[in-house]
Amino acid sequence: MPLGAFSLSLTVKDIAASRAFYTKLGFAPIEGAGGEDWQMMRNGDCTLGLFQGMFERNMLTFNPGWASEETALEEFEDIRVLQARFEAEGLEIQNRVDPGSSGPASLTVIDPDGNPVFFDQHVPAPGTS
Repeated sequence: MPLGAFSLSLTVKDIAASRAFYTKLGFAPIEGAGGEDWQMMRNGDCTLGLFQGMFERNMLTFNPGWASEETALEEFEDIRVLQARFEAEGLEIQNRVDPGSSGPASLTVIDPDGNPVFFDQHVPAPGTS
């Protein structure tokens, strides 16, 4: 079950300071702009999201339908299918997706240590518009 592109989403206190720090480590901005409260950065295959004031904790992020090269996949499991699979496995879903909906959506599961695992699908499922 491919989960899509992976990134580590870091909650930061000062977006400018964090952007400067990770730039010194060799990361380059790929999304977001200087004046925003978020920034996606990449170094090779490693992607970091820096988020100021948007999340309470650092979290793992998966993007169903999205490849790590920032391109949409032709085939993937829609987030609603993943949600049903997770529920069948007994996982508790936070911010559930309406199973009757379509298009972009997100959900979160919490691992046994309290770490959020965020699924953020921002492309339509195959066969939908």
